[in-house]
Amino acid sequence: MSSENNFRYIDREKSWLTFNARVLQEAADETVPLLDRLRFLGIFSNNLDEFFRVRFAAIRRLSLSGQTGEKILGGITAQQLVKDITDIVIKQQSESLRILEIIEKQLEKQNIIIVNENELCQEHQNFVHDFFIQKVSPELVTIILNDLAEFPLLKDTVGYLAIKLVMKTSEKAKVLGLVKPKKEVRYAIIEIPKTFNRIVVLPAIGEKQYIMLLDDVIRYNLSSIFNIFEYESISAHMIKITRDAQLDIDSDMSKSMLQKIATSVKDRRIGEPVRFVYDKKIDKDTLSFFLDRMGIESTDSIIPGGRYHNRRDYMDFPNLGRFDLLYQQKLPLPVEGLSLEGSILNRIAKKDYLIFAPYQSYSYLIKFLREAALDPKVTSIKITLYRLAKNSQIISSLINAAKNGKRVVVQIELQARFDEANNISYAEQMQQEGIELIFGIKGLKVHSKICVIDRLEEGKVKRYGFISTGNFNETTAKFYTDVTLFTSHNQILKDVTKIFEFFDINYRLHRYKHLIVSPHYSRSKFNKLIDREILNAQVGKPAYINLKMNSLSDFQMIDKLYEASNAGVKMKLQIRGICSLIPGVKGMSENIEAISIVDNFLEHSRVFIFGNNDNPEVFISSADFMTRNLDGRVEVTCPIYQEDIKKQLIETFEVGWKGNVKARLHSEKLDNKYRVRKDGESVFRAQHETYNYYKNQQEDNNIF
Repeated sequence: MSSENNFRYIDREKSWLTFNARVLQEAADETVPLLDRLRFLGIFSNNLDEFFRVRFAAIRRLSLSGQTGEKILGGITAQQLVKDITDIVIKQQSESLRILEIIEKQLEKQNIIIVNENELCQEHQNFVHDFFIQKVSPELVTIILNDLAEFPLLKDTVGYLAIKLVMKTSEKAKVLGLVKPKKEVRYAIIEIPKTFNRIVVLPAIGEKQYIMLLDDVIRYNLSSIFNIFEYESISAHMIKITRDAQLDIDSDMSKSMLQKIATSVKDRRIGEPVRFVYDKKIDKDTLSFFLDRMGIESTDSIIPGGRYHNRRDYMDFPNLGRFDLLYQQKLPLPVEGLSLEGSILNRIAKKDYLIFAPYQSYSYLIKFLREAALDPKVTSIKITLYRLAKNSQIISSLINAAKNGKRVVVQIELQARFDEANNISYAEQMQQEGIELIFGIKGLKVHSKICVIDRLEEGKVKRYGFISTGNFNETTAKFYTDVTLFTSHNQILKDVTKIFEFFDINYRLHRYKHLIVSPHYSRSKFNKLIDREILNAQVGKPAYINLKMNSLSDFQMIDKLYEASNAGVKMKLQIRGICSLIPGVKGMSENIEAISIVDNFLEHSRVFIFGNNDNPEVFISSADFMTRNLDGRVEVTCPIYQEDIKKQLIETFEVGWKGNVKARLHSEKLDNKYRVRKDGESVFRAQHETYNYYKNQQEDNNIF
């Protein structure tokens, strides 16, 4: 890549790390409730684990292949990118430790005290010892390492305590009168159990509540674990390894897709190490022992950290009854015209409805499927599934439908990253209940969020369905912002039915009259929509594009947006995560503004608005403007035809755009600067105001 091209784009990996830094900003933000700040630290850590398992692993593979990868990486070599990422992460880890120390001090002022093994008061010592003996000890895996011919396989992202035992001088050495004999050192490793919460709540004393990490419970009881050894000192420091989580699926034609994915998921546990994190206070000889025995080289990402790793466990930090230290939870709002009591299908037959979770209740989607499962007139249900909740109500409804004699067809994506095992389990369960399963298309993930049902009405088939920007997952719907369109629009649902036909017969390409479908049509259709705005701008007509999505990294789409900017098309971009586009550059992107909102909810909806000479066209989509979404997945973008819903999406986009509290500016500096409020401008927190927008609508229509 030329230096000119390098200037045109922000590297996607660095942009992603900048997004994760925004999560870290939330942990540092004094206006965020304390316990939520801890949870943001957990999210930061969990995000980083997944990044190393997937993206960093892919770049590392490229760097070791001998290729530079400059063409696909946008002008930087894979080797340099590996180094840059490691440097950035070391700084971020250091910052996260600093933030954690501040949070712990502030928790102490709130009478929530986190103690380690050296800080236990008399009242807690017996409790911690008994807790260890009765609950922890039976779960421990402890391995003495010195005499093993082969080092044990450490699990991906599991926390371990690296143990160093300095043995007492032997009696034989004393008798021989050896002066300062070399002391024997034994090394061991303890796996920190994941079978129960790592955050251990100790008995309260007066108004003070005490917390201890499971790691320190183990440290406190090291003498019980190693009581058969005669040692003069013992130390324990935490280490963690992250492995390459890419799935390598074999081409054995005799195996089903279910078998291939299941085998590949099992093989993931022995993937190559891509990151080694260690307590920076560990003895040098102990660190060397583990690095040598594990075959970890300086070319791998070796990250010095604090006393504790796996801070993702803070996502499950107990509330301790301190709801004053958490965001106030607001009840999801009802949707005007829909009811959880009467028939939802009868309502949708008359008009379309949109639900915007978590601001509005996700229960309508479950109600839709449960009603379809029972309705004698419904003959079939077809749905795509990507990520599902544990104990999924979606799956329960589909099984119920099958038991009621409906034909149920489910396209389930077995390669939904880190949800493979969960999806395999659900697939096996559905197969047993007679549900027809489609396992996708070779080389393409199915990421679309669609459902269609057939219902016999007066001797004819009438279709009902829904199309969403997010997974059909009632758990994540509580904190992911996503929109779902309920419709009985026959032509749109005819297109949805064609997509299921494509799943079944992959070689037959369909023409879609309404939906925009990847991988065949999205890129060309979006280019045409942008070209129309360019033409309007060139002849002096109103021309604008407003896009809300998770990530924008496809170079061709970025170039097209630059072209539109140069033609005078005004653009507002709300990009939560990766943004490889550089906004506000004269002669390239001066008509483009781009922000990211990171707040209590995860911004996940994709909404595209094209000005069309002040007659805007509005779409919702499962796709981001990433190469994989445009060319390598089955994605669905749906037009919004009903004027009230179109107006609602335009207005909620503008509510988000006005945000001046949690909105950061995308820039080539990757500095996450907050949008500055103008003189006299009032505080406007986009997510709070989005909730108020829907609440005000309900009050205006006397729903409450």
